[in-house]
Amino acid sequence: MRDRSVNVTDGPLFGPLLVLSAPIVASQVLQVAYNLADTFWVGRLGADAVAALSYSWAIVFLMVSVGGGLTVAGTVLVSQHKGAGDFRQSHHVAGQTIAFVSIVALAFAAVGYVAAPYLLMLVGATPGTDPHTWATQYTRVIFLGVIFMFWFFIFDALMRGWGDTRTPLYLMAGSATLNVVIDPFFILGFADNPVFVWIGLEGLEATLYAATGFEGYGVMGAAIATVIARFFPAAIGLYILLAGDVGLSPTPRDFVLRVDTVRRILDVGAPIAVEQGLRAGGIAALTAIIALAGDDAVAAYGIVNRLASLLFLPALGFARGTETVVGQNLGARQVGRAKRAVSLASATVACIFLVVVAAAYPFAEAITAVFLPPGDVGSQTVIDYGAAYIRIAGPAYVFLGVFQILLGGFRGSGSTRTAMVFSVQELWLFRIPLSFVFLAFLGLGVIGVWYAVAISFVASALTTGAWFLRGTWTDNVIDDERAGDAPGEVEVAD
Repeated sequence: MRDRSVNVTDGPLFGPLLVLSAPIVASQVLQVAYNLADTFWVGRLGADAVAALSYSWAIVFLMVSVGGGLTVAGTVLVSQHKGAGDFRQSHHVAGQTIAFVSIVALAFAAVGYVAAPYLLMLVGATPGTDPHTWATQYTRVIFLGVIFMFWFFIFDALMRGWGDTRTPLYLMAGSATLNVVIDPFFILGFADNPVFVWIGLEGLEATLYAATGFEGYGVMGAAIATVIARFFPAAIGLYILLAGDVGLSPTPRDFVLRVDTVRRILDVGAPIAVEQGLRAGGIAALTAIIALAGDDAVAAYGIVNRLASLLFLPALGFARGTETVVGQNLGARQVGRAKRAVSLASATVACIFLVVVAAAYPFAEAITAVFLPPGDVGSQTVIDYGAAYIRIAGPAYVFLGVFQILLGGFRGSGSTRTAMVFSVQELWLFRIPLSFVFLAFLGLGVIGVWYAVAISFVASALTTGAWFLRGTWTDNVIDDERAGDAPGEVEVAD
């Protein structure tokens, strides 16, 4: 395979940061496209449908976060063995990761399908209401197809470890496109579907409806479309992986689980899964708090959360790129260059966020309204809540961007425990307690939650920045020998 590595220890820093970050941003944009498409088309059904999607996402995000943390072990171990020239062991780890995470996915599917209605109650969905019923249907379908979602995560992680980020990106592009195309038909069917109006085929819509009577599956249709769209890239990815067409080539015996290899996967993946699980659990807890303000508040949170995910992508991409730059420069004993990389990335992301937030500020209501039925008077409360979030929490995203870059610097140095502590404190020390106090005790309603979000971003950036300026994080340099002895301490950047 052609070496696509980037020289980050010599010459300019900004160019390598862009090259390392762009593929990650592109992949994440496509991932967010799934969520935005679901929200847009489910929004045609009304605020209760959007609320159902928000309740369900709190549970789905927890599952995806834990599973995604485990797949990172494949990235770390494959990359380490390839770097050491032990390609046979890279193939072995690939097979073991696929087998082990597949078993985890099947366990999640069984438990999640049965427990879905009860889990949704925990995040605030009221049994017997439309949001709870629809959210249960959506969540159960997602759990039935979770194995396909995890297979693609595994393929993506293994290929990143091997050094190929383009193939997963191409498959993700195809998957997102398919989801966007089939979403409106599975959700709305052939009755009053605006797609036919947009393309001037109202007659075809009438013919199809007369022949089938299909009015869509509603909220559950979004889950069906997602599972279908996930199946094809997962199947194609596993096929080309098993065929050995992309470098990695696990043999049948590599899929027979070995205790020592599974232990190594857990050593590397479990801490990441715990961190991601705690953050996902925090999102679920925050959803439950917001539910105290009613379904309209939850619907608004679901909309702005997906919009925020899109805004978050530059920070995530640069944070992952920063991990690589910091790690390689600290390994080369170029501490000053590593610190400069963090400062450069922080300034770049802060400028991007300032521009985006300033552009969105005057159009807060219009942006929120895009995801709700046009002219629906009952949706006005949701629009008002969403617009308030953009105006109150929006400016604080500048601090969130810097916060994420600082975490990337810590991880790149090998200070993964430090990064975990600061990552978790933003949600569990600041955002959740303040949200509950502002909403439940000070009577500020969901607007109080928006202020809590803004405060948590600012406070986390300040505390993390203070630790960064101490400079002690540069002492935790992971060299090749230590990386081999203690893989759980290393997070290999994309």
